[in-house]
Amino acid sequence: MKLRTLTAAGLAATLGALVAACGGGSASGSGSTVNWWTWDDKQAAAYQTCASAFEKANPGTTVKITQYNVDDYFTKLTAGFVGGTAPDAFQNSVQYFQAYASQHQLLPLDDLIARDKFDLKRFSVGVDSWKFTDGKQYALPLDWSATGLYYNTDAITKAGYTPADLAKLTWNPDDGGTFEKVAAHLSVDKNGVRGDQPGFDKDHVATYGTGQLASRDFIGEATWSSFAMTTGWRLADKQSWPTTFSYGDPVFAKTLRWVRSLTDRGFAPKLGTFTTGGQATISDVDLIGSGKVAMETAGSWSAGTFAKLPGVKVGIAPTVLGTSGKRAALTNSNGNNIWAGTKNPDLTWKWVSYMGSPECQSAAGASGTFFPSIPASMDAAAAAMRGQGVDLSVFTTMMKDGSLVPAVVYGNGAALQDAERPLFEAYFAHQRDDDVFAEMASKSRDVLAKQ
Repeated sequence: MKLRTLTAAGLAATLGALVAACGGGSASGSGSTVNWWTWDDKQAAAYQTCASAFEKANPGTTVKITQYNVDDYFTKLTAGFVGGTAPDAFQNSVQYFQAYASQHQLLPLDDLIARDKFDLKRFSVGVDSWKFTDGKQYALPLDWSATGLYYNTDAITKAGYTPADLAKLTWNPDDGGTFEKVAAHLSVDKNGVRGDQPGFDKDHVATYGTGQLASRDFIGEATWSSFAMTTGWRLADKQSWPTTFSYGDPVFAKTLRWVRSLTDRGFAPKLGTFTTGGQATISDVDLIGSGKVAMETAGSWSAGTFAKLPGVKVGIAPTVLGTSGKRAALTNSNGNNIWAGTKNPDLTWKWVSYMGSPECQSAAGASGTFFPSIPASMDAAAAAMRGQGVDLSVFTTMMKDGSLVPAVVYGNGAALQDAERPLFEAYFAHQRDDDVFAEMASKSRDVLAKQ
């Protein structure tokens, strides 16, 4: 679910040309062809099943699915807006929602939804993420994601723990709860000394008890957010189109101090510990597989990949229980937009609404490569993965018990990343201390206020 972002300046400059350019050109689809784009190769393959069924039910119609690498996807999409050759419909991230909607590149769906009596309540997550400031609905949810705690079963068994122990880990920002105790015991230095034993060498760690929670990610999607939110803390002052992020809250500062203390004590890796020569970060999956970390908070989208690690059995536990006895896992949902310039609005809506049907979502979700936003279809995806030896019950339970916290819908995402990322890096590198949190909040207000 994570996306590599365009720079804020580059995105703004390119979109600035749209107002003058969007009047000309033609949509990429012909009268009987619908073009749909995605950055996800797995979803491209999964939805081909739906495309074949749609074509069969609508003789003479062609659905053309095109997948581009995420590094190029949004650049090509923006160029398509400018040149009048954008796809009829496309997968989108909320990070670009404000920019595209404010430039009138997205078709509002309200009239089509009302005309066809399309029931938005079929979706369990994601609907409100695609309502713009004008109150209109601009997308149907395509999928959803959450965070889980993945662990090397051999490592926890050797340390004296069971899957049941990992499933009930507690946390608080004062002493770290049982999560910290387990992370310490799972940490092993080069001499075989554990993190909770005398003589542990924090500067020469062979296996970190937990993976990286100190993150450059300003929303902490698959890292610190599932800890911070158990305290009742929330990222922003409003769920949709906020005016500030709550970095100045003392509870947030306390949480990040605890996160930084894990790296200081050698229980978790510091930022930059696991990078290749080209500065690419080694993946969560590879860190578990190589034994460099024993457990790791990571996204639900990695479940299938963890399961395929050769010679390593990986279990999945839910995120930590807070002092209230509840969990809180951030959930994101990508959306299915229709381009405002499509020449085929009715046919394109017919395809997009079919993609949002239980029939299509169950067929595509059976691939087990993404989480459908329709509960019954999610059950089908979980059953498919169970057949491959992957138990997704951790995520389906969170979906049903209220543990999921919808991601905030905000504008100027790329600019926010550019403004906040250096501050997070400086804090976790001990170049800044608690004074950084007020600056984080101030920068968020400045960026969110920009039109």
